[in-house]
Amino acid sequence: MSGEGEGRIKQGGRIAERMKRKNIGKCRFLRKNQTDAERKLWSLLRNRQLAKVKFRRQFPIDRYILDFYSPEYKLGIEADGGQHYSDEGEVKDELRAGKLTGYGIQILRFNNLDILNNIEGVYEVILKTIEEMKRKSTPSPSPDKRRRGL
Repeated sequence: MSGEGEGRIKQGGRIAERMKRKNIGKCRFLRKNQTDAERKLWSLLRNRQLAKVKFRRQFPIDRYILDFYSPEYKLGIEADGGQHYSDEGEVKDELRAGKLTGYGIQILRFNNLDILNNIEGVYEVILKTIEEMKRKSTPSPSPDKRRRGL
């Protein structure tokens, strides 16, 4: 079912996302030409520094490229510049978020100025989101094990 020039990412034994190879060049370009806000945020996310969660930079999903993405938690993080706050930008962002949410991806958006001037606050929001996701995904013990004290 995969067409020429498309790759697949396997996750949990099934195909979870589609990665179009035509975006790879653009992803590489974006990684090499980060904004100051992206660079600052990446310094917090890289090497599993935040809650030991693996993030990827400029990660393609379908026809979109997420600034930062954790495949384990299906969490996308976007650093938004001024173009995102125009009427047209807001409409595009809503459509994009809807499509990504359809893939089960949660998106956190931060204004570039917040990243540059309040990185601690941004860190706290991301950490809180990951902790909530971890709590939701942690299975509770079965009723039989609770009764036996196991």
